Amino acid sequence: MQKEEVINRIVQAFSSTLYPGDQFLQGTFEGCEPFDEVGAFVGKTEWRSLDSKMLDAHYCALNFFSEGGFRFFLPAYLIADLRDDLLTADPLFYLWHGFADVSVEMPVASETFRRSSGGQAILNPRRYGAMTWSDYARYRLSVFTREEAQAIVAYMTYKRDHGTSRLDQPRIDAALKQFWFHRAENAPTCKEISAHLEEELKFQQANAMHRDENQLT
Repeated sequence: MQKEEVINRIVQAFSSTLYPGDQFLQGTFEGCEPFDEVGAFVGKTEWRSLDSKMLDAHYCALNFFSEGGFRFFLPAYLIADLRDDLLTADPLFYLWHGFADVSVEMPVASETFRRSSGGQAILNPRRYGAMTWSDYARYRLSVFTREEAQAIVAYMTYKRDHGTSRLDQPRIDAALKQFWFHRAENAPTCKEISAHLEEELKFQQANAMHRDENQLT
């Protein structure tokens, strides 16, 4: 695909993605930084109207969004990245990180320690038990529908083939093979999500009607 084709696919795939609501944008409440970063997006119900400079100024928000917030605002970052409008924000990182093994040797005094993340490396046993980086990435990224995942695959494939560093190419391939290709083929579709929401609304209305009838008798 050409760049504009990828951009059009992203716009189409995320055109019906619902804004999660102001109170559901922030995913973590540890410290003041998450509020400062995510707070800039409160009330921004049209992601296509966001300025790339604003996105770049709040690149850390990608760390602190809830899953719904990440899903809703990601396309704005992807398109800005494809148009080379981002100086700091790196949305691609959040799509491959957790699948590719990344390690670095760190000398401390007379010893050298290998610090690893991604893949089957354990995340934080005190907090997450036996969860690995791959487990966490799958959980967080499973928020995307089939159409959205297909658009993300198009973006990642384009980035892999045009201008990314040689270091990023195998990381992108690892994420595509381990998660994104399957997600793009098997995730629930937008139509299925809409049908689920309609069914939930009918259930809630029927339940409320039944409760009101019981109160009158």
